[in-house]
Amino acid sequence: MLSNGGGRGGGGGGGGRASPARSGTPSPARLERISSLSSGCGDYDVSGKVMLLGDSGVGKTCFLIQFKDGAFLSGTFIATVGIDFRNKVVTVDGVKVKLQIWDTAGQERFRSVTHAYYRDAQALLLLYDITSRMSFDNIRAWLTEIHEYAQRDVVIMLLGNKADVCSERAVRTEDGESLAREYGVPFMETSAKTGMNVELAFLAIAKELKQRAVNQPEEPRFQIHDYIESQKKRTSCCAFL
Repeated sequence: MLSNGGGRGGGGGGGGRASPARSGTPSPARLERISSLSSGCGDYDVSGKVMLLGDSGVGKTCFLIQFKDGAFLSGTFIATVGIDFRNKVVTVDGVKVKLQIWDTAGQERFRSVTHAYYRDAQALLLLYDITSRMSFDNIRAWLTEIHEYAQRDVVIMLLGNKADVCSERAVRTEDGESLAREYGVPFMETSAKTGMNVELAFLAIAKELKQRAVNQPEEPRFQIHDYIESQKKRTSCCAFL
């Protein structure tokens, strides 16, 4: 099995939760071991740590559950406290890639806890809510933190979530595309409710991690930007109103 070394550019179950930093709180390394032991994902070739980042309420937990279980977590919103994680194995070109996905709290008071987990992440999915201008405006602050705490070549992807709520859109698709170009990261809009582009986001990450871990000179270099542009779904209903 290959544990993909991290980088910034770029099934089974199991889960756990880390509370805000305090006496007795499991360390990131200990939670990694817990995740590995509880995942039931023993059969894989490559593994990588993926973190979901963004303001509280942008839909990170629903995004994860949609990918992991194919379901939408409806009902009253309950903010994630500290860190939560799930594992899922996906097959990419015959290679089994275990994604260890970490769902983080977006509230400011938990930010110091989140920082501890940046260091060994191979990929970061940075979400904002297309119905919340504030969550989009805060993306620059998140990117500043990423550049301060994450590995130099970590994979970063910008995602505009809740694209199904077109009537309440506050952030134009063009704004997301422009910001992504400015920082040189791939971008697409997603919906944790309908599943739009959720699997695509994780599959693109898995392909990138596989490419990095399984170096085959005869294969053309995987370009995550080009892959997403060729695969993502565009919906005309989401024009800015």
